[in-house]
Amino acid sequence: MAYGQKILKGDAYKRAAIKRRHIRIRKRISGTEERPRLVVTRSNRHIVAQVIDDLKGHTLASASTLDASVRGAEGDKSAQAKQVGALVAERAKAAGVEAVVFDRGGNQYAGRIAALADAAREAGLKF
Repeated sequence: MAYGQKILKGDAYKRAAIKRRHIRIRKRISGTEERPRLVVTRSNRHIVAQVIDDLKGHTLASASTLDASVRGAEGDKSAQAKQVGALVAERAKAAGVEAVVFDRGGNQYAGRIAALADAAREAGLKF
């Protein structure tokens, strides 16, 4: 066994894998003024989406399940992710953003992440 290597188990292994994937993705993806980055952060209970211009370091629009309009909504977590996707697309369009680069944050493109992305596309945001 190599020195400095930790043996991770269970949830710690999953978190480390997500972190590795996120770093690998962020090497290639960067948001510009024309195409900012749509970042998705997922926890067990909530999901957050932000539209970020990396050159300026500014958040142009954001939405999450903690927003008042989504917080009391009915449905499972995928349905709430759809509402967050539509809401962030609406706010991004109001901020003058037409197209974005999608950053899934190291998570698999399935379930809540895919639901959010599909809802944002349906609301008129281009990926």
